[in-house]
Amino acid sequence: MGLDNKQQKDIYKNIWRPMEQLFRYEKQTLLMDRFFRDYLTMKLARIPKLDKIYEEFKMYTNNCEFSTLEDLCKDLYIYARYYTNMIFEQGTNKNLINLYKEIKYLKMEVAFPFLLKIHYDFERNLINEDELVSIIKLCISYVFRRNICDIPTNSLNKTFATLKNEINVDDYINSIKAFFILKDDYKIFPNDEKFSSALKVKDIYHMRIRNYILSSLENFNNKAPINIENYTIEHIMPQTKNLSNVWKKELGKNYETVQKKYLHTIGNLTLTAYNSEMSNKSFSEKIEMNGGFKESALRLNSYVVKQNEWNEKIIKERASILVEKALLIWKYPIIERNILVKYKNDDKQQMYGIDSYDFNKTTKMLFDKLNMRIMNLSSEVRREFKKLYIAYKLDTNFADIVVQKNRLRISVNMKFNEVIDEYNICKDVTNLGRWGNGDVELFLEDICDVDKVMDIIRQSFNKQL
Repeated sequence: MGLDNKQQKDIYKNIWRPMEQLFRYEKQTLLMDRFFRDYLTMKLARIPKLDKIYEEFKMYTNNCEFSTLEDLCKDLYIYARYYTNMIFEQGTNKNLINLYKEIKYLKMEVAFPFLLKIHYDFERNLINEDELVSIIKLCISYVFRRNICDIPTNSLNKTFATLKNEINVDDYINSIKAFFILKDDYKIFPNDEKFSSALKVKDIYHMRIRNYILSSLENFNNKAPINIENYTIEHIMPQTKNLSNVWKKELGKNYETVQKKYLHTIGNLTLTAYNSEMSNKSFSEKIEMNGGFKESALRLNSYVVKQNEWNEKIIKERASILVEKALLIWKYPIIERNILVKYKNDDKQQMYGIDSYDFNKTTKMLFDKLNMRIMNLSSEVRREFKKLYIAYKLDTNFADIVVQKNRLRISVNMKFNEVIDEYNICKDVTNLGRWGNGDVELFLEDICDVDKVMDIIRQSFNKQL
């Protein structure tokens, strides 16, 4: 609107309108809203609030690196191409299209800000195509392994929002690998041991991504990949609660325990086009019947057809075989030790723990009680030991504890006028310098007051939740 009429028309016709058309009419408004948020996240390395995107974008245009609005619009168009290619699984590169499909399966929209960045660097020749592919695969492995290991996902958006800051353009790939390897606690990239252990016993059948997992295992390094939509998932050891005598004998005297433990795990699942025909048949019948495992050309069944029986030992053996393949599909980053040490030494963030604070007998007792109550609010609560305080987080801090001489000082991350303080224990510290986050301060001096303090902390927790 700040341009003259001719400039407005030129930019609209040649840049803005073509960009709008990338998003396809039926989903245009929704996807463009998401794009602008991810674009700003990528540029600012922080996530704008959903209801502040328009204001944030106006502020960005006043302070961005572009000298003209035309240059800004050209930049938007460039990133919109990357964005819509990922969203609609399109482009000229078959390898990238397949990776975009995986991103969609895993609902990895949280990674888009970072993925925008690496696509841009690829077009600027900072990385080559193989490196681009390997970085995307690394992000997929990170998200997938965490999913299998049941690590909460609520921190992923911030991890990917700031990941671009870790890139060393002179050592691009290694800097990203080092970032992932050196993360711990709630940002951890599960290593092979943790991933393997979790995958072997995971209830795969009831996961939203079960088809993705089985399809990936079947089609890995397969020049003639199958379309999983043509198959259904088969429990080799059947689901029925009333197992036949043949199955009971095959599984052994602990058949109920074996069925409960391994029924939905990777070792007992496969693909078939004859699910209804197999039903609850015995293992030997499933092998020999028309359309049975012996007639299957699926790689997932290559181990199955060599067996004469199906029991706990064989299910565990098959799980181990499939997990070994999974380690090749969803790889852990590998980096030379001497290079990793360099990045580790560059990390100036000191590690703190419970012993970093000056507790006495009284304050330690108060802390142990309050800490237990806060951590029991939800399995998604994360605790971080900072230099000057102990932080409790969901997406960000909802409460912080400072250890003082004979009491605990608690900062609650809310506006003072938002708090319902029926015990009159809160203090307004708006615009006052304090360690911790928020405008509300209170103290815990007596174990009898834990319930009162928790009432205030729970308000901040619920607000953030």
